Amino acid sequence: MLDRTTIAAIATPPGRGGVGVIRLSGPKSYAIAEALIQTKLAKARYAGFRQFYDDAGEVMDEGLVICFPNPNSFTGEDVVELQGHGGPVIQNALLARLFELGATAAKAGEFSMRAFENGKLDLVQAEAIADLIDATSQAAARSAVRSLQGAFSTKVNTVLEKLIHLRLHVEAAIDFPEEEIDFLADGKILNLLDDVAQSVFVVQQSARQGQLLREGLQVVIAGKPNAGKSSLLNALSGVERAIVTDIAGTTRDVLHEKITLNGLPITLTDTAGLRETGDIVEKEGIRRAIKEIEQADLLLLVYDLSQGEDPLALAQEYFADHLEPKRLILIGNKCDLIENTEEVSDFKGFRHICVSAKQEIGVQSLVSAITAHAGFQPEEDTFIARTRHLDAMKRTQAYLAEAREQLVIYHAGELVAESLRLAQNALAEITGDFSADDLLGEIFGSFCIGK
Repeated sequence: MLDRTTIAAIATPPGRGGVGVIRLSGPKSYAIAEALIQTKLAKARYAGFRQFYDDAGEVMDEGLVICFPNPNSFTGEDVVELQGHGGPVIQNALLARLFELGATAAKAGEFSMRAFENGKLDLVQAEAIADLIDATSQAAARSAVRSLQGAFSTKVNTVLEKLIHLRLHVEAAIDFPEEEIDFLADGKILNLLDDVAQSVFVVQQSARQGQLLREGLQVVIAGKPNAGKSSLLNALSGVERAIVTDIAGTTRDVLHEKITLNGLPITLTDTAGLRETGDIVEKEGIRRAIKEIEQADLLLLVYDLSQGEDPLALAQEYFADHLEPKRLILIGNKCDLIENTEEVSDFKGFRHICVSAKQEIGVQSLVSAITAHAGFQPEEDTFIARTRHLDAMKRTQAYLAEAREQLVIYHAGELVAESLRLAQNALAEITGDFSADDLLGEIFGSFCIGK
């Protein structure tokens, strides 16, 4: 059952500003707003200049009041927006007055939750609101807008329609076994099943790009002291973010820098040089470096070309538990100090790039390698996506593969039908047509208050 209380919250960020907005949503929104302004509201969607009164009849503030009647509002309920001055004291005082008049405090994401419950948005569109607010690049913002406008939902719903059509064929084959044609064996259902599986794969590939745009990549720079790790962070970020000296062990803590490379949001982490040391502070820095290495999506092992070091031996020493080509790039630094950078060419499948972080030689090649390593190739119609979307599609694919096995090997119509039902439920979780309440609470609980 939908919550029919009237909720209120400050919808603008904390702090000082020229305008602060408070939102009301629910059946008593109009009555509460009129009690606050002690007069009638202006007609729907027209801004009326009003004074806001406290319980003693004294003016607290003044500003614009706009009402949006149900069902044509953001939440699908009666909504009122109060646009007063943006100081935190007056905003909190106005909000407290609304609570006195019968409103209750909105939970995180509750306005969007009500929009979802009232059919104004599906779950993907609701999530896109939060993603648009949190976008860290123009590409991410554009993709969030496309999701908000329904691009992702349309693709998912198109596949769902195919899956429902397939289920109808399978159910018909089960319900009418007396027919002379064996629908399970004539190849039509198998072709439909393969078509659905391919459609899910295509959407999944697009969603993977959207997930990278939303969540970015965790890239950790590691290596021995004085290999040029901090210089590389500065070169990639374009600012003198890290202190660089000739003294080994300058970096003693992890340093995070959020950057965008070829449209891909990246959290770049510089770490303390890895070595045996008796310095208690440096030991702590190395411990933190190892922790970052374990959590990284991509590791950049930086070594000094001028010292004739073997990068594969260093990789084995530092990353024995994480030694895989899809997660590690070898960076030969200080290429400006040597004549021949091609003496070692066998890196056993690992990507190797020569750079001079100080002279910014080869940095663009490294940027291209990082985005290629992530499989990042955004297109104009990329939509924002989340890990839960990819998980739902992965489970959908598993159920479809299970259905194919039951069809081709065991010719078991009832089991095929059950696997297809589970596939449909998994895919429908994306838009919220089939979602557990605890999932909804987790999703909307991550939103900001007032949204």
